Amino acid sequence: MTLTTLLIYISIAAIGLTGVTYFLLDKKDNVLMSLLQNFCGALFIFSGYVKAVDPLGTAYKMEQYFAEFEATFADTAMSFLAPIFPALSNLAVGFSVFMIVLEIALGLMLILGARKKLTAWLFFLIVAFFTVLTGFTFLTGYVPSGVNFFAFGQWGEYLESNMKVTDCGCFGDFIKLEPYTSFLKDVFLLVPALLFLFYTKQMHELFTERARDYAVLGLSVVVLIYCFSNYAWDIPGQDFRPFKVGTDVAATKQAEEDAAASVQTVGYELINKASGESVELTTAEFLKVYQQYPESEWEYNPQTTEPAIEPTKISDFEVSDAEGYDQVPALLEDPGYSFVIVAYKLKGESGDWDAGYVEKWQEDIQPVVTAAQAAGHTVMAMTKFADDAYIEDFRKTIGADYPFHRGDDIMLKTIIRSNPGVVLMKDGVILNKWHHKKLPSFEEIKAEHQLAASKK
Repeated sequence: MTLTTLLIYISIAAIGLTGVTYFLLDKKDNVLMSLLQNFCGALFIFSGYVKAVDPLGTAYKMEQYFAEFEATFADTAMSFLAPIFPALSNLAVGFSVFMIVLEIALGLMLILGARKKLTAWLFFLIVAFFTVLTGFTFLTGYVPSGVNFFAFGQWGEYLESNMKVTDCGCFGDFIKLEPYTSFLKDVFLLVPALLFLFYTKQMHELFTERARDYAVLGLSVVVLIYCFSNYAWDIPGQDFRPFKVGTDVAATKQAEEDAAASVQTVGYELINKASGESVELTTAEFLKVYQQYPESEWEYNPQTTEPAIEPTKISDFEVSDAEGYDQVPALLEDPGYSFVIVAYKLKGESGDWDAGYVEKWQEDIQPVVTAAQAAGHTVMAMTKFADDAYIEDFRKTIGADYPFHRGDDIMLKTIIRSNPGVVLMKDGVILNKWHHKKLPSFEEIKAEHQLAASKK
């Protein structure tokens, strides 16, 4: 689904709600304000819902922003702000759930006309905040690598590769928006936000004040429980990410690599590093005169054809063993069953591991994978890049005798929203995924997936 399609559906819903408000509920204060209330309310409810499906995804996006803000402020006169962001990053999950509940509750408050002054101010403040956030994200495209955001005089041409955070996460993984599109969306929402502030009295109110308050409170409680169910107690019930159950990772990875290999360079944009002068050449022209544009003086921006298939995180799926060899090809070609334990971060330090985290491995994970190993199935763990001694100490602490491979933590977070979580694969296909709290016994997995003892 595209943003345009989504906005059409939201508009249809808003028109329908406005019709109900105007004709059935006889609320005829101001049709335009009612339409804006219903449109913005429906948009916020939908946006909040697709994030409530995956609260950890929003938390991970917040962590990216906090890391970028820390780096941005660290080298400026406002460096005293930098230490705040790592602390906020540790609270990212809590912030994520709070913002999701608030967004959905605010959407309902707009539709019902509950607490009009409070609703108008909350909506304005949230939209203004996200306008600044998405504007910052977009503008980092003008900031070359190694240049601080506030060094405005050193900004260059816009390059998408300059951005550290390439998606605002406004609609979770359901729809990925370009930063510029996200920024324009928020600028557009500032219009109704200001209208709500200045014309609060013309906003409609449905039902009684008590009924409105109870409806908002009840929905907030439901959303809060739903959020917990999608990360604290289990993995998301709906998976909008590329590593969903049933995905043939091997075939998808090969198709994406073939599409990337077929991309052709059709020309170059050359930018003079000193003057900013820009020259565009076809590939044939460039090959004839490239010596006139030394790389020490000119920046090369290749212009390529679009790949037939848009790459996903599956293209980045690589994990290396202790010697640095990529183990993904062997995993995807394995005709047997593979139990892959994914933990994007091992909590604690060598000799001082988090006791609760170790317990998750020893009580939830180890009995299952030990039985799987005894039946001859492949077992491996994947975690973020770390030194051998660190990983070896953790292996000994939990009593694991299977290998721990290393990979990019963002890629590992994409695979499963649980730390640790277990993925069952066969022939490069994801058969199932489990939160560590919901991991069945090996016998139950064996019965569900008809696992035969491996001949390996």
